[in-house]
Amino acid sequence: MQNQNVLITGAGRRIGRELALAAAQAGANVALHYYTSAEGAEQTAQEIRSLGRKAITLCADLAQVEQLPTLIEMAERGLGSLTALVNNASIFEPLDWESTTLADWERNLRINLTAPFILSQAFARCLAPGASGRIINLLDWRALRPGADHLPYTISKAALAALTRSLAQALAPQITVNGLALGAILPPADQNAQKSISQILVNVPAARWGTPEEVTAAFVFLLYGPPYITGEILHVDGGRHLV
Repeated sequence: MQNQNVLITGAGRRIGRELALAAAQAGANVALHYYTSAEGAEQTAQEIRSLGRKAITLCADLAQVEQLPTLIEMAERGLGSLTALVNNASIFEPLDWESTTLADWERNLRINLTAPFILSQAFARCLAPGASGRIINLLDWRALRPGADHLPYTISKAALAALTRSLAQALAPQITVNGLALGAILPPADQNAQKSISQILVNVPAARWGTPEEVTAAFVFLLYGPPYITGEILHVDGGRHLV
């Protein structure tokens, strides 16, 4: 990963922060995108710099999709040519079919699906001829097992899984495109939205929460592993997608 330049969206907190640190520990320079987590993004950037790697922070509202190609340009001005894009940022709202408004629906699709597409498109267009690149999309076990809860989120992630496989074909052989589908890793930030531990884990064959270290191990594998792997969706969910 030496001299690799990676852009990670939603890198100021939670899983995005763990991915950014893991990429840096593997030797990459990192552009950390954030929207509201400025303090967390800058703290993470400082930790990355302490490892001897470059780190920059970039603020952008992913819902403003027409502005997103500029995010790729800013990352390249700060680090140099990008070699990887990680579409991590998303919104996760407890909405069902009855409570979902048109605004809710469109917001989820713009941030969770359209933004990754626009960024992937801009990344592919900026990649130098003959250079190789990687795109990793953060998914959810719900993407392949959609249910009635978290409706617009689930549908947007299911569509992102389809986009992952489509772009793996469209951007080959220069760019690999893979997905990382997570299960119960970190409790929701909103304490009021949490179910009890027993309710969350009842359908997880591994019968426990996953750890950030397990996520980052899978992430670094997709970021740095065999380039012959593309169009794959790797589940880190303790088997939840099987139940």
